[in-house]
Amino acid sequence: MSKTAKKLKPKKKCCVSKPRCRRCPVRLKAEAAKRERKKAKKKAKKG
Repeated sequence: MSKTAKKLKPKKKCCVSKPRCRRCPVRLKAEAAKRERKKAKKKAKKG
């Protein structure tokens, strides 16, 4: 199984490490919102 195929489960609480860990709930939420905006933009462009 490749790294991209795995679903990351968020931690219960942010550990505030620098740089942020990959399972940070803040980072995962931001990345999900970014993907949604990208999908919406692509759909709007397509028509």
